[in-house]
Amino acid sequence: MTDDIVASVVRQWQAVNPGLDTGPMEIIGRINRCAALLQQAEDAPLRSAGLTRAEFDLLGAVRRTDRELTPGELARETFSSGAAVTKRLRALQDRALVERRGDDRDRRVAHVRLTDEGRALVDRLLPEQLAYERSVLAGLDLRGRDELASRLSELLVQLEGRLGGARR
Repeated sequence: MTDDIVASVVRQWQAVNPGLDTGPMEIIGRINRCAALLQQAEDAPLRSAGLTRAEFDLLGAVRRTDRELTPGELARETFSSGAAVTKRLRALQDRALVERRGDDRDRRVAHVRLTDEGRALVDRLLPEQLAYERSVLAGLDLRGRDELASRLSELLVQLEGRLGGARR
């Protein structure tokens, strides 16, 4: 295995406390470090379009479901808080990428849909973003990527079940 920052941290902890089981740190620490590095990269195609990953996730949720969604549904789809969704929707609405429509029966409910400009942006950006993400993973061979995806899926299903994040 390649020596990375987590391996160095583990060695330091084992030197200080040799009996300490650092196994979980070797997995969760690496997942957290990868996530931090990926977030620092700011998803180059999204940044060039003036979007954050969270904003793109909202646009993508509306696009992939191909129907209007309420802010509550968007929060569930994107694992975000209601307040965060409201803030992001306001920014996307200011850019004319989404529109809100009030519910005919309940004025407290809003329905969100993409504008033509929002739909065109998602359709243009998604292939660029996927190409960027493919380049980020280029150091892993196909088998390695498939195995990593499978193992991360196992972990995600387990965490969703135990920590209450299950969606469907």
